[in-house]
Amino acid sequence: MTAQRIHRQIGTVRQLEILLTVFDEGSITRACKLLHLTQPSASMQLAKLSETLGLDLYYQVGKKLHFTEAGLILVDTAREIFKCYQYADMKLSGLKELAGGSLNLAVVTTAKYFIPHLIGEFSQQYPDVNIQFNVGNREQIIRRTAADEDDFYVFSHPPENPDLELVEFMQNRLQAIAPVGHPLTKKHNITLKELMQYPLLMREPGSGTRYAIERFFADQKISLDIRMTIESNEAIRHSVMAGLGITILSEHTLSFGGHAGLEVLDVEKLPIITHWYLARRKSRPLSPLAQRFLEYSQTLENKT
Repeated sequence: MTAQRIHRQIGTVRQLEILLTVFDEGSITRACKLLHLTQPSASMQLAKLSETLGLDLYYQVGKKLHFTEAGLILVDTAREIFKCYQYADMKLSGLKELAGGSLNLAVVTTAKYFIPHLIGEFSQQYPDVNIQFNVGNREQIIRRTAADEDDFYVFSHPPENPDLELVEFMQNRLQAIAPVGHPLTKKHNITLKELMQYPLLMREPGSGTRYAIERFFADQKISLDIRMTIESNEAIRHSVMAGLGITILSEHTLSFGGHAGLEVLDVEKLPIITHWYLARRKSRPLSPLAQRFLEYSQTLENKT
């Protein structure tokens, strides 16, 4: 079957782009805003795509869109097609020098506090570069690596993946935190068992910080009594300040996020020391811009 005949069967690139955007946004209205299309135009293109295939791609229950099996297959196909376009663009851009362009970074939540400070010099060197940030917890960023959505990823606990190239660039120290005036702030060399006598506030499952803490306490054979799970470092800080409990957070959260009303506790065997890594997919072609950023990242350890 020729490429032209396949193209006729699975729709145009624009139709696939609309379908993929609708799937990612979960809404035709939001997809239209991103693609600068009117809703009737988008709906017509999707109807033509469905008619070409002879299969329904999605249906609506109330305000929620549900994709059919055929729709999900086509969404996955569209991702692969656009990835091929992206790779082709990277390889072609490698034939010329780029002063501008885009660089996509996906970082775990805690890294959002310090990464902008570390890449400031790079941004000054290449002022025309458009740097896109995506922030999520560890599990969300792992999913982005699997989907190959970004040029680089920042982890404190990278997934085990032979296709990931890792550059270690700085320590990540996790400290026990309590509100000013808490009874533990007056003590020194607090034992881990003493620490666990107080309500513990923790990040959600899937967070790199929680992953490190759970591994550490498992190694110490101490059970965690988590009183409250909170999906935000900022919300945890304010909850500790309000006296709802104690927590263990990265020093970067305090250094760049603010520490008024909080005190670092003197606890035995703490801080928990991990490291930050810049990761990239080895199979992903490096544009000249990405190559420059990779070289820059290898100097970050000397800047911290």
